[in-house]
Amino acid sequence: MNAIHDGGAVANPRTLDLNLIRVFDALMEERNVNRAGLRLGLTQSAISHALNRLRHHLKDELFVRTRAGMMPTARAMEVSERLREAIRQVEAAFGANGFDPATAQRRFVLAANDMMTATVGARLMQVLADTAPGLDLVIRPSTRIDLAEQIDMGLIDVALGVFSDVPARFHAEVACRVGDVAAVRQGHPAADGLTLPVLAHHSLGVVSLGGPEAGAVGGYILERGLARQSDAFDREALTAALATVGAVPRFRVVTPHSLALPPVIAGTDMVAIVPELLSPLFRRAGLLVLPLPYAGSTTVVQLVWHRRMVTDPGHTWFRALLAGIAAEPTSSGRRAIGGRMQPDAS
Repeated sequence: MNAIHDGGAVANPRTLDLNLIRVFDALMEERNVNRAGLRLGLTQSAISHALNRLRHHLKDELFVRTRAGMMPTARAMEVSERLREAIRQVEAAFGANGFDPATAQRRFVLAANDMMTATVGARLMQVLADTAPGLDLVIRPSTRIDLAEQIDMGLIDVALGVFSDVPARFHAEVACRVGDVAAVRQGHPAADGLTLPVLAHHSLGVVSLGGPEAGAVGGYILERGLARQSDAFDREALTAALATVGAVPRFRVVTPHSLALPPVIAGTDMVAIVPELLSPLFRRAGLLVLPLPYAGSTTVVQLVWHRRMVTDPGHTWFRALLAGIAAEPTSSGRRAIGGRMQPDAS
């Protein structure tokens, strides 16, 4: 391991207690002394003592206490990725014989929106409870503007969502493909069939982080080379379809939270346009799920992770498990195949 330079000061790795690296890593992720201590099983005073030793060793404050928590300095940000990679290399060296989920003690951090958390994430936790009791899962919002940076820093293991133009430093794998459906209240005028004229007559509820007015291009927001989905529906197909009957869509409710839509539309005549993946949740909320009266595109849901994690056996196991769960048939009895929702063969 090379010495780390900082403005002429040299930190000699031969004199560094490697346990301090884990304290640094926990503080980088938690940004809180108490939470870092709980994570490592150490007292607050032990964390503070370790931080003081790190500050002395690296000749930098490293973390500054603010109202928002312990904010890392530029020096901490500079060394964080290399130190996290060093931790992984040590773990990989001692775990060279493979990864056994039944006995492993590890935490994975998944970035996902509320839709993926309520569907894929819920099934994932059920499997982990049965097969990997020592593994913990942290789910962070994939809608955060620093998502790519968090993956770069190793603070997020895998992001699950809809992405475009994935940069070369990341790897991506297709998890599933979903289309859009409509959801309405029981007794809605469209309950017997949703046609374009009926759709044009009603206001809409959709999930979006912001359209073109928020800087989205083609339904995506670009950040640090990673384009993530802004609209959770096919805006172009909807607009084009309504134009054929001389109408434009009226978005009466636009929310970034898909699980907020069921109670919002339950007492109105609004029509929600949502990913088909949410159908079981909307039905359990007492709503009707209907096919759309136009052909929209199919959304490709992907797993995205940093290329440095490709050979990590635990990470490889977690990715495979996550991909398999995401590709399972939905509770509506249909599976996403080749861009269209197909009946499940079973």
